[in-house]
Amino acid sequence: MKILKYAALFLALSAPFSLTSCDEDKDVQQGNVSIEFENVAGSVPVQLGSTTYKTAAGDTFSVSTLRYYISNIKLKKADGTEFVQPESYYLLDEALPATKTFTIPNAPAGDYTGLTFTIGVDSARNVAGAQTGALAPSDMFWNWNTGYIYTKLEGRYSPSKTNGPLVLHIGGFKSPNNTIQTVSPAMTNKVIQIREGRTPQVHLKADILKMFTGVSTIRLATVNNVMGGPNAVLVAKNQAAGMFTVDHIHGN
Repeated sequence: MKILKYAALFLALSAPFSLTSCDEDKDVQQGNVSIEFENVAGSVPVQLGSTTYKTAAGDTFSVSTLRYYISNIKLKKADGTEFVQPESYYLLDEALPATKTFTIPNAPAGDYTGLTFTIGVDSARNVAGAQTGALAPSDMFWNWNTGYIYTKLEGRYSPSKTNGPLVLHIGGFKSPNNTIQTVSPAMTNKVIQIREGRTPQVHLKADILKMFTGVSTIRLATVNNVMGGPNAVLVAKNQAAGMFTVDHIHGN
């Protein structure tokens, strides 16, 4: 009888702990989310080479190189809580399609209604010395004093009868020419549903035409060779004002 009493007592005491354990497991459920960027010029996909595009001001240009950094990604729930992806630095290259899609792992399960990221590389990493991965020294890096090139667009332009080289190297992290921009593309009526066992896909579009219009109108006759500096700030502010949009989310 004593053995039965002790067994019953043990079961009674252990029951709450079992329930707590289950609740804790629910609290820490995680999932993945895939982020995909599509580079466009207005309504058409960007094609490297001789294809030409026209800015809102009427200037024509082609693109031979298009690369940019996306970093410090945050997902926000409707209640304001955030998931910040650790060590999130990505170099997207139009010439390398695989770089334009990446997966954020181990995000807490839930419904996310906001997405925030930096166009470029934060100032701390600009001066952090030799690094690896997307931040490894490359032709997207000037030097330890001036840091990374956040966006590189190269090609040809023809605002009138000329047809000259177009070089836009947007970078710089020191005032007054700080070009680091943080954006939160609108997600009106869109929700990222992160659940264990499935991976929703967030499809963003990056419209390169928005680099030339928005806060400032960029005319290629005068702004066609940018290596940081005040003109880089103008382009960066245009990027932040409307270059990136959340087109759709599927796989929820």
